[in-house]
Amino acid sequence: MPPISGEWAKALSGEFRKPYYRELFQKIGEEYNTRRVFPDPDDIFNAFHFTPLEQVKVVILGQDPYHGDGQAHGLCFSVKPEVDIPPSLVNIYKELEDDLGCYIPNNGYLEKWARQGVMLLNTVLTVRAHQANSHRGIGWEEFTDAAIRVLAAQERPMVFILWGRPAQAKKMYLDGTRHLILEAPHPSPLSAYKGFFGSRPFSRTNQYLEEHGLTPIDWQIENV
Repeated sequence: MPPISGEWAKALSGEFRKPYYRELFQKIGEEYNTRRVFPDPDDIFNAFHFTPLEQVKVVILGQDPYHGDGQAHGLCFSVKPEVDIPPSLVNIYKELEDDLGCYIPNNGYLEKWARQGVMLLNTVLTVRAHQANSHRGIGWEEFTDAAIRVLAAQERPMVFILWGRPAQAKKMYLDGTRHLILEAPHPSPLSAYKGFFGSRPFSRTNQYLEEHGLTPIDWQIENV
């Protein structure tokens, strides 16, 4: 795993010295040596690499990485351009079209969002191939909770987008008087029709950013 760098490294340095993280690091190493695990080891911390702490304006919380072949690359809900768009992201694009009029692109690569300050963070950062939630409970949650607490402590206004119960469980770390917290059902086909569609998270985020003197996000993912 390439180390986290920059302001993130400083903010999370205490976590790297804790017993749980040493155990997590050892466990993950064993998993990669004995199982098929996603994403590629070099991609595990991409959410931190692509969106430096000082640039974060929006946080979208996912659960754990996609577990299909070639899907996960370290940004929640995102897949590389050559990979079929997963159903949850299809629904995210539908809501984006309805909310802001963005056209639905031919790919699911969300790096453009990450580079603008949208941190695409899963609460668990690795998974066994074809076994959803298989790395739940081995220490990742403690690490990403620490990252969320770091984000929540930032003085500047920020938007936290919490889709589904696992993400909404992190609300306990957030201060709604300091940041905007947007909650909705998960965009999965199983729950999108229960209130995700029509929640307008993209326009609400941009309105909040503009009200606080910040540049809004260009949410349009272009065709490739």
